[in-house]
Amino acid sequence: MGIGDKAKHAAEEAAGKLKEGAGKASDDEKLEAEGQSDQSKADLKQAGDDVKDAFNRR
Repeated sequence: MGIGDKAKHAAEEAAGKLKEGAGKASDDEKLEAEGQSDQSKADLKQAGDDVKDAFNRR
């Protein structure tokens, strides 16, 4: 797994956290939910990266 992909997925997670925080600050439940969803997607991608790395180490 390339470092670029890992960085991209980490950036997606950070963007999700920012979006969630903006939703909380503005009392926008939809924006907050979108941020949480973005974080979940990024977490799944990062987990996939970890699995790929584990198989490549063998």
